[in-house]
Amino acid sequence: MQLRQCPAAEREPWSVIILGATGSIGKSTADVIHGANGAFRVEAVAGGRDPKALACAARDLGASFAALADPGGYAELKEALAGTQIAAAAGEDAVIEAALRPASIVVAAIAGTAGVKPTFAALSAGRVVALANKECLVCAGLAFMRQAAASRATLLPVDSEHNAIFQALGGAPLDTVEKITLTASGGPFWTWTRAAIARATPEQALAHPNWSMGPKVTIDSAGLMNKGLELVEAHHLFNIDPARLSVVIHPQSVVHGLVFFSDGSVTAGLAAPDMKVPIGHCLSFPQRQTTAARRLDLTAIGQLTFERPDFDRFPALRVAIDALRTGQGLPTVMNAANEVAVEAFLSRCIPFYEIARIVEGACDLALAGIGAHEPETIADALEIDREVRARTRLALQPETGAASSLR
Repeated sequence: MQLRQCPAAEREPWSVIILGATGSIGKSTADVIHGANGAFRVEAVAGGRDPKALACAARDLGASFAALADPGGYAELKEALAGTQIAAAAGEDAVIEAALRPASIVVAAIAGTAGVKPTFAALSAGRVVALANKECLVCAGLAFMRQAAASRATLLPVDSEHNAIFQALGGAPLDTVEKITLTASGGPFWTWTRAAIARATPEQALAHPNWSMGPKVTIDSAGLMNKGLELVEAHHLFNIDPARLSVVIHPQSVVHGLVFFSDGSVTAGLAAPDMKVPIGHCLSFPQRQTTAARRLDLTAIGQLTFERPDFDRFPALRVAIDALRTGQGLPTVMNAANEVAVEAFLSRCIPFYEIARIVEGACDLALAGIGAHEPETIADALEIDREVRARTRLALQPETGAASSLR
């Protein structure tokens, strides 16, 4: 599916829904909105399990509706919004209701598979969706892109890499593109030896040198799994064959993506490592809104370097590339197993390299006949996700031995 532009006539006024308002993307979106001199109005916000943080975001942004995914937090959310005109609701249906409120654009930033259903609902309604949730396309890319085409929805990529590619493509026909390259910072471990990475603690893995992100995404970045997930996203977003996708390590995080054209030209998307840049681009598209994002000063940086990824020290990227190229639902399996493995690492139940081993084992098991098919519907994708999570958690139980049944 080719991303279509929104007619300028639809641009004023922009009313915004923020799914994942209490996370890092949600907070950066709030910063962009506050700096836009009244160009945006927030219709609804949704969050996960923190009613106080969601109420604070709703008050700060002047939202009309606030939805908490955790039904147990409803009373606290309602109390925190007492004295305002902001309606409160809780539970999965409430988050979907938030996604379907009348608005010009939906920022889909709920982390993990919890964001799949509300994002799909917004897409099915033919909305403009600024997509920051990787799992939607990694877990159910085929279903999402088919629905986007059927409902004539617009998908705008919020991830800095995909947003840079979107801008660098400039609407060029896909048959003029030889290759698309995503860049990776290398994370906190790029200069570490394999032995040192094997001993890494959660605190060390969470110390990203360039980006401030949620814990799950930061751990993915430390192992380069994040870049593998982004390759799957790029495959679906830009309808490009996996063989024409690649990754380079770029520690400065200034060049976010490159498009190589058939005439030998290369277009790159550059910006300071600040999520307000792609968020601002999506919120204002196809126009450009002035933001307070950091400005890029190449003379201050001095030099830009690029290296090939090291699959020996970062096996998670190899596992992800193999899953993408194999297909058969392996990206769905990979995503589910990875989320469970990252949780286990953050809980100090497994060492860092066990994450990639668990994911690879889950993919091997799927290829052996358990769930090896491309999910064509959201329900199918979420069922595969549920089964893989349950199997992975069982394999991680102490009496079973970490990932023993996944090897």
